[in-house]
Formats: sequence, structure tokens, C-alpha cells
Amino acid sequence: MAAERNGTMSPTVTETANRKTGYRTDLPTGVLRPAAEGLYDPSREIDACGVGFIVNLKNIPSQKTVQNGLKILENLEHRGAVGADPLMGDGAGIMVQIPHKFFLKEGARLGWHLPEQGKYAVGFIFMPQDADLRLKMERVVNKAIEDEGQTVIGWRDVPSDNASLSQDPEIMGTEPFHRQVVIGMGDGVADEEAFERKLYVIRKVMSAKIFSAFEGKPNDFYIVSMSCRTLVYKGMFLSWQLGAYYKDLHDEDFESALALVHQRFSTNTFPSWRLAHPYRFVCHNGEINTVRGNNNWMAARQASVSSPLFGADIQKLWPISYRGSRTPPASTTRSSS
Repeated sequence: MAAERNGTMSPTVTETANRKTGYRTDLPTGVLRPAAEGLYDPSREIDACGVGFIVNLKNIPSQKTVQNGLKILENLEHRGAVGADPLMGDGAGIMVQIPHKFFLKEGARLGWHLPEQGKYAVGFIFMPQDADLRLKMERVVNKAIEDEGQTVIGWRDVPSDNASLSQDPEIMGTEPFHRQVVIGMGDGVADEEAFERKLYVIRKVMSAKIFSAFEGKPNDFYIVSMSCRTLVYKGMFLSWQLGAYYKDLHDEDFESALALVHQRFSTNTFPSWRLAHPYRFVCHNGEINTVRGNNNWMAARQASVSSPLFGADIQKLWPISYRGSRTPPASTTRSSS
């Protein structure tokens, strides 16, 4: 039954979902769609990306949780897009806790002195295949870290195996080189929260410097994640290719108490390595596909209340049912895939 909102009648969630999917509501349940069972609700059957999450409620990290996350992702294959090349997907990835035991082992192998858990961060960075260009970018990263009073503990190559990916030369040419930088917490940082804020500043500074150096032109530098808590592995994969590509994910010491996975189905942007999910903090089940509209809303919000335009011209930006409000409706800024 429709509900009244702002003086108008709006459809229920079920009615909206049925309209999107084309399901008929005048037939008995099960005739044109499966019956509701367990966590499945046919009224929620809409096109979107696939998202999965698993967590150990006692916060006990294990390799099993990581493997279970990869298994969830493989079962979300139907929620991801496949290109004309059947071995090219829109993207897939996983977010985990930083596997402390794994990095202790790597530190011993590479000659690092790794502090206790929470006192260091790991930055995963996509970089160009060109070694000389990569070295210049690493210098920018190192300087940004040191300028903010933090310490560069070390770098490592992330082992990968692209045998499962498409061997088309153009597709292979988009594959980045994978590097991780380990960052030690500086003396003036009070706690993890302060460290996370410092890492945010570092990430923005180094990204801006690289952007400026290339005069805004596309380059293969992208910070996948940079945190003292979480770590993201992702790429332009089909769901099953993520685990086949990154060998770290199968190391017995690569442990986490949580795994957030995502299989992407893009509706409005071309797939790329950097646009795969999860992002640094979240992943979402649907595209934010009104970039121009969102920019307009932001510009409207920034207008001064004292501006002579605010009461007239700017108000015209709002839908009729929302005029008089200074906050645009959330439903105008998001759209499902």
C-alpha cells in the first residue's frame, strides 16, 4: 500500500522493487519468481553489485575467515559484470584487518623492525610497470610520510599471478605493479585515531603531488588503502580471480577477524583497477551515478544564506515538493546499479 509523504503518495519498497524487476504482483508467489525463504526476499530482487561480509564475533583473526570471505565472493559471481572478453570482469576485492603475524614474518624476511600491532600502517599502492617512474613516485611517498613526522619502515612487492587473467595485450597493459609501504607511527601521535587522521593527510598530500607532477594527466599511481587497521586487495577481476591473483591471501599467517568482499557491476563507468571495490573505507551496493548532480547540490549548499540568489534562483534547484528546505533529498543523489 502506498504511503503518504510530503503530501504525496509514494509506493512501498515492495511495489518499487516489483516495478523495477517487472514481477507481476497479481499472481501467487512462486509462479514467476522463487518464494521467500531464509534471507531471500523476492521483493528485494534488483540489479546491483554483490557485497558480502563475514566476521568473527570474538575478534579472533584466522586464515579461515579470509578463505570464507573468498568463498562468499566466488558465490557472488552472478552479481558481477563480464566484458566481451570472458576473462575480464568489472572488478572484485576484499578488505581485511592488517594480518600482524604475516607482516611480522615479512619483516623478518626483509630486515624490517616492525613495532607492535596498531603502531604501524600498511599502504597498498598501484604503481606503473616502469621501474624508473616507480622509483620517482616512491620518493614522493617517502617524503610525504617523513614530512608528517612518520617513519618509512620498508617497502615490499606484492606477489601476484596473472595467469588467470585475460592475455589480450591491451587488457594486460592496464595491469599495475603492486607495492606496499609500511609506515611507523611517529612519536607525537597519541593513539590509533590520531594516526588514522595523519595517514589521511599523508595520502592526500602524496596524491596531490603526483597529480601535480603529471599535470592532471592519467597515471598508474593509485592508493588502494592506507590504514593502521585495515588492508584492501582488489583489481579488475572476476570474483574467482581475486584469490588466484594475490598469493598473500592464502598464506597461513595471513589472518583476519573480518572479511568484506565486493563484486562490481558497473552501470555508468568503464571498469578499471582503481574503481574496483572495496574502497579505502567502504564498498556500496550500487553506483553513485549522478556526479554532476551531486556537484550542483554541493554548490547550492555552499551558497551564502545572505545571498540574494538563495531565496529565488537557487530554490529552483530543489524539486517542487522540497522547496523551502535547504537540504536536498537523499534520494536524488544515489541510484542503484
